[in-house]
Amino acid sequence: MTFDEMYSDMSDKLKNLVPEIEIKYKAELAYKIHQLKLERNALILGHNYMEPALYYSIPDFVGDSLELARKSAKTDKDIIIFCGVKFMAETAKILNPDKKVLLPSLEAECSLASSITVEDVRALKKKYPGVPVVTYINTYAEIKAESDICCTSGNAAHIIESLKADEIIFIPDEYLARNVARETNKKIIFPANGDNNIDDSHMIKYDLIGWKGRCEVHEKFTVEDIKNVRDQYPHAAILSHPECSPEVVEASDFSGSTSAMIKYVGETDAQNYLLLTECSMGDNIVAANPHKKMISLCSVRCQHMNRITLEDTYNSLVYDQYEIQIPEMILQKAYKAVNNMMEMV
Repeated sequence: MTFDEMYSDMSDKLKNLVPEIEIKYKAELAYKIHQLKLERNALILGHNYMEPALYYSIPDFVGDSLELARKSAKTDKDIIIFCGVKFMAETAKILNPDKKVLLPSLEAECSLASSITVEDVRALKKKYPGVPVVTYINTYAEIKAESDICCTSGNAAHIIESLKADEIIFIPDEYLARNVARETNKKIIFPANGDNNIDDSHMIKYDLIGWKGRCEVHEKFTVEDIKNVRDQYPHAAILSHPECSPEVVEASDFSGSTSAMIKYVGETDAQNYLLLTECSMGDNIVAANPHKKMISLCSVRCQHMNRITLEDTYNSLVYDQYEIQIPEMILQKAYKAVNNMMEMV
């Protein structure tokens, strides 16, 4: 790809989202990254939450956590650059232990992944011995290593049902767990976080044991937001991520993973739509669907995803920063949980 081709492609997609002078600057940087990527035999993965100038320029593949995990597992490249947050880069390393995996910014953490610790998981396993542990992929490697199988927002219900267990520990996202419980007609309890002595014997029969972790972006959307939009745009399609509250998901027209929402917008006949998810993804969908109108409600950006920039990605390729390292014992155990998911879906 030449610089002119890079610039033309970015300009066509981003002209209504990004000032022209910024497009030119970022196209120059993206072209340098593209050249370095070829020289170093590197693969660049871009999550759906990346800012548009990055999303539409340098990644070899874009998608949600499951899609990118699959792509990373099949690559023959020497280096994997993950434009996402830390737990995603860790997942790529888990699936590619012999490859160099780089995360462009050390500050690309995740509030949900940080909501639970290894000690928390071990305490739950001690309290509920023998109960299988299903862990949302939005967790760090040491949590995956304590698990039996991982899941994504798109396959969580399928995995929960396929286990056919009387009880399942499902961590750490409270809202995803509640939404899956409703979808699968299961009862769920939430032992007090950190309190291992809570007595559950007085409670009704339960199927799922959850944890009260939340995404700091998706927990901010409310049913009132949806009501206000419906009052003004009664025929708009309203889409929410399963990390939103059950009340928001129930009030929406569609709820699904980031990739499922992208597909829905592309296929729906509705000319207006509202996305209840991270704002950069909304911008990326607008660029891909210029003939449809996204209703602007987006004031919630993921501060962690937005740590990943073109500048940092360039430096990552130049200086090999920042390499993901996972202790061998944790890596092997986490691999089993991730691989169990990959084989099931």
